[in-house]
Amino acid sequence: MALTLAVDEAGTVNDAGGASVAWTMRGGFTIAFLGIGAGLQLGDMGLQAVVLSAIQKSFGVGDAALGALQGLAGVLIGSALAIPLARYADRFSRKRVLLCLIAASSLMMALSAFAPNFPLFFLGRSAAGITEFAMVPLVYSMIPDLASERYRVAANLSFAALMAAGASSGFYFSGAILSAANLLFAWGTEAWRAGFLLLALAGIPLLALGAFTADPVRHVGAATANADTSLGPFLAHHWRTISLFAGAAGFLLTSVQATSQLITLALERQFHAGASEIGPAMGIIVLISSVGCLPVAGLLDHWLTPRVGRAARPLIMAVAVLASIPVLLSLLSVRALNQAFVVAGIFLFTTCTANALVPTLLQDLTTTRVRARCFALWSFVVSLFSASGPLVAGMVSDWLLDGHLLKAITTVAASGLVISALCATGSCALALRTRGHIDRQ
Repeated sequence: MALTLAVDEAGTVNDAGGASVAWTMRGGFTIAFLGIGAGLQLGDMGLQAVVLSAIQKSFGVGDAALGALQGLAGVLIGSALAIPLARYADRFSRKRVLLCLIAASSLMMALSAFAPNFPLFFLGRSAAGITEFAMVPLVYSMIPDLASERYRVAANLSFAALMAAGASSGFYFSGAILSAANLLFAWGTEAWRAGFLLLALAGIPLLALGAFTADPVRHVGAATANADTSLGPFLAHHWRTISLFAGAAGFLLTSVQATSQLITLALERQFHAGASEIGPAMGIIVLISSVGCLPVAGLLDHWLTPRVGRAARPLIMAVAVLASIPVLLSLLSVRALNQAFVVAGIFLFTTCTANALVPTLLQDLTTTRVRARCFALWSFVVSLFSASGPLVAGMVSDWLLDGHLLKAITTVAASGLVISALCATGSCALALRTRGHIDRQ
């Protein structure tokens, strides 16, 4: 039987025969490029986390302001632009949008290095958040069109691994970045400013590599070829599943961001250690936990999915989140810096395992014609949760705990984990009920 493919003006392939997406070398290169681009943004955030005390001294701000910087600064512009950009990308070239986002983020990163005061620095860091909060939704909408169904989970996890490597590099190589920046920009500027400027220049070769990436067409199967392209009806139809999903993923990231974005400064205060000692250790911890969790999550998904269907992913999330709560609480009882590193590593490993399959879960739920917008909306909602973690932890430290940042982090993060576990459990139960209803039919 002949296979009929029709390509419309938006670059969509209407595949009535249900052909799978071909896995190509160029598709693999494109996914690698996307991971490196997103990793550069997270590396930038890692460096910022290490030099927070220097930024605090430069601008003379308190913990609440730093919490807002670590949380809200990445949300304000990036998440606001994500949805209209995703609407554009659902119709036209996703590659073109992504390259523009990388260029804009690099420019804003450079401009923030020259900010004379904290409000302007805050705005510059907000603008640099475009890459993370507007790029990532587009990436996860592209992956199903770059990788076949057989390799989709592996492609998602590979992209996540590259992002994790970028995040850990910002911590681990913070000292090397600052030293190299001081040599390149030897005009007496503060070290942290030179470091941001050096990372901004990395966007130039990244854009050059972007010219060789693929701009995949959208493959629409027979079941969704005539589906409504409006986001409103889709959300109304799946509101319960999406609400539980947002609660589980959102409060999880509230806890993770409250911990990861402020832990370096908290450990400096708690154990009177320097950033040069904590930064490399946190880099290794972030890398091992973020990358090491991916094969674990993949194997659990492979084993559980044939047994419980789509309930597997929320089940993995619920169990991992519950396991992370006592680990987090033990941070309050550690007496040495090395013990704190071990606890932080275990906490990040369990929470990263909980979060690893979230993009795949959302891909399962969405259709091709609304996928980029759904991921953009997901990024916006979750980014608000993420921003609240460092912000609330900083406020609790300043206003309630007299600067005891480690205790503030633990209090805020543990509260978020409890809510996340409840939502993930509800999502798992809903999936099991839906599966049972289909089986009875």
